[in-house]
Amino acid sequence: MPVPRRFDRRPPERDQTRINERIRVPQVRLIDEKGEQVGVMPTEQALRYAQDNDLDLVEVAPEARPPVCRVLDYSKYKYEQAQKAKQARKHQQQITIREIKFRPKIAAADYDTKKRHVERFLRHKDKVKITIMFRGREVTHPERGEAILNRLAEELQELAVIEQRPTNEGRNMTMLLGPSKAVLAGTLDEAAASENGADEAPKAAAQDDAA
Repeated sequence: MPVPRRFDRRPPERDQTRINERIRVPQVRLIDEKGEQVGVMPTEQALRYAQDNDLDLVEVAPEARPPVCRVLDYSKYKYEQAQKAKQARKHQQQITIREIKFRPKIAAADYDTKKRHVERFLRHKDKVKITIMFRGREVTHPERGEAILNRLAEELQELAVIEQRPTNEGRNMTMLLGPSKAVLAGTLDEAAASENGADEAPKAAAQDDAA
């Protein structure tokens, strides 16, 4: 025997904002359509004012005594609030922490490769945990690990800020880098593009002269 479908009979969630006749308090503090405070008046009078201007009376601060109401186009107001919420969600970025591991004795080529990885993560606006892994007697020379971390921070100073200075974690030494303000604002790439354009201009001119 087939199982009957169950329907959710709960009513859809209603907009809890009180507007127009849903405002039941005897008086309100009114802000007009220009954003200017009119003052405290009977709710009926405030509603009549909104209707005379083909607008809505919207309760914006129900906790106040008396509640604060604004005169505005509620449909437009709801749309604008939804757009603001959408933009806020869009700009909320999940914080990701990457980790790149170095050895205190690292070849120049390996260092450059790992530095490029760090740079890529920073440009992606991720945080990067740099870990220096000591083995055996290497742990007796922490200054070597600290030198690598300081060098890395200096070479990436346009891209990174030090969020956690070099600290010891057991046999390892770590440092946390975060993207710089220029990276977060996107201005670093614009500046680089501008510099590249300036560099290309003399090359193009030289090619034209040679032709």
